[in-house]
Amino acid sequence: MSNAAAAHRKGSAAWVMHIARLFALTIVLGLLFIASRFTPTSQDAFSVISGIGLMLLAGMLMSDLLEVIGLPHLTGYIVAGIITGPHVLHFVDHETVEILQPVNTLALALIALGGGAELRLDLLKQGARSLGVATGMHATLSVVAMIGVFYTVARFIPFTQDLNASTLAAVAILWGVLSICRSPSATLGILAQLRPAGPLTNFSLAFVMASDVVIVVMMTLALTLVRPLVEAGGSVSLHDLEVLGHEIIGSLSLGTTIGLLLAAYLRLIGGRLLIPLIAMGFGLSEGLRYLRFDPVLTFLCAGFVVENMTKQGPKLMHSVEEVGSAVYVVFFATAGAHLDVPLLKTLWPVALYLAGVRAIVTWGVHRIGSRIANDEPIVKKWGWSSLVSQAGLTIGMSVLVARAFPSFGEGFRSLAIATVAINELVGPVLFKFALDRLGESGKAAAVSIPPPRPSQAPPAPLSADEI
Repeated sequence: MSNAAAAHRKGSAAWVMHIARLFALTIVLGLLFIASRFTPTSQDAFSVISGIGLMLLAGMLMSDLLEVIGLPHLTGYIVAGIITGPHVLHFVDHETVEILQPVNTLALALIALGGGAELRLDLLKQGARSLGVATGMHATLSVVAMIGVFYTVARFIPFTQDLNASTLAAVAILWGVLSICRSPSATLGILAQLRPAGPLTNFSLAFVMASDVVIVVMMTLALTLVRPLVEAGGSVSLHDLEVLGHEIIGSLSLGTTIGLLLAAYLRLIGGRLLIPLIAMGFGLSEGLRYLRFDPVLTFLCAGFVVENMTKQGPKLMHSVEEVGSAVYVVFFATAGAHLDVPLLKTLWPVALYLAGVRAIVTWGVHRIGSRIANDEPIVKKWGWSSLVSQAGLTIGMSVLVARAFPSFGEGFRSLAIATVAINELVGPVLFKFALDRLGESGKAAAVSIPPPRPSQAPPAPLSADEI
């Protein structure tokens, strides 16, 4: 009886805390709403600092509230960004969101470092067949399927209605390639919160991080190959292929060097990586872009080298965890603030159709690939759940399309943003549900990025029959 009474008191205390957080969030938003209506706006350093503080506070409170209904923390961060951003309550305006872009650069560097450190060589060897088959299937069947899907809805998309047949074919091919983009940031955000371990976790981490490299290569090839379809007299340029090879080889080489330097620093100095990580996230990322190397691929390689070729992996993961605890809240909140709500209102029927069919195609192709690779039952049934999310990489690829083909590029980018908005909200929820359902949540000793706040206990693991 005493145990039941203690459990009841604990449950009551938890609800009191949730109500207190809701009250605190309401008060904060109310005060900011009043202040925004009666005080002049400014674009000085104070407005940027207050914007960061608001996103941190609103993101943390919103994530706690949404956790009650089982939603992941990063969904709370994104929702907080949407609500406080320039399209809803206007607490953080467009200029401030743009000024906060360097925070995103730092976050992506930490994501890549942490993701590389999570890619342990022994796990990759164990799942090499599954990873290879899944990558090949999604790079072929998924792309072909989404090309066909795009054709079915093209007449309802404003920017494609006046395109000739060859240009429309080029747009469909580019959309098919864009559709296999995943979200390393969302995947690692869920892993950071839940600390999972198991077959689904291993497959998702390896596939999503590896797909980052694959999509960069495929999109560059696609941009080169479709140019003759768009431009009269256009031809395939070998120079573009040379640039691609330079980018990949250079990124891997620099990543290896950075990884070895980080390992040496950790061995000599210890785990004090705050200043080096910030310097890498801000300065080095911009330098890599100037040299036309891929920062994500470079830092991914660096983390992989530290974890698998030295003994400093745990120190790196701990340092990334410390630096990233606040950065990730601002990163995902800024992503929410960036979502163009008016654009989503205009394009939502087409975007919803494309996002929904993409999820179905992802599920179907994954099931086929899992059967061929003879994956574990858990991966066969739930492996697709981590492949729905899309975020910064997808938008980045759409920007490349917009720059390469101005005639339809802006319309293409707008549709991509609208679709990403849906996948960014739905994908993390699906992945968290699968990890909780399978009982993998909470089984890992450590992860590479921010430790979660106390969360709900995951459901009991499924039996073999339920799987």
